[in-house]
Amino acid sequence: MTNSTQSFSTPSDVLEAQFGRRVAARLASGSEQLPHDIGERLRVARQQAVSRRKVAPQLHAAPVVVSNGRSATLGLGGRWWTRIGSVVPLIALAAGLITISVMQDDDRANDLAEVDSALLTGDLPPAAYTDPGFAQFLKTNDATVR
Repeated sequence: MTNSTQSFSTPSDVLEAQFGRRVAARLASGSEQLPHDIGERLRVARQQAVSRRKVAPQLHAAPVVVSNGRSATLGLGGRWWTRIGSVVPLIALAAGLITISVMQDDDRANDLAEVDSALLTGDLPPAAYTDPGFAQFLKTNDATVR
């Protein structure tokens, strides 16, 4: 019961057809031991199932993986909006990463500017912060304040 006029567009269609033929052959071989009336009912049920089989309409071409040596590419069809739709997320990702980087650089610059302005406008000279005795003084002052 093979249909030679069928055309298979994808490898999954071919595999599905092969699986269907194997199942049909297995069912046919097991039906030989059944009584005639049950075998006929099964044959009619199989014919009805095949005639009611839903064939999925293909609205547009599915992506195809094309192998070229050791690399594989994804062919997305010839429609321009499909290509644009696959590039737009990459552009959005790049723009987001650039925005985050710029914002972090601005934050770092603002933090450094605050520290510099506190150092320059404070009562102590900047050299005092590098003196080891001053660091010890701050530690002991901090301990006595608590």
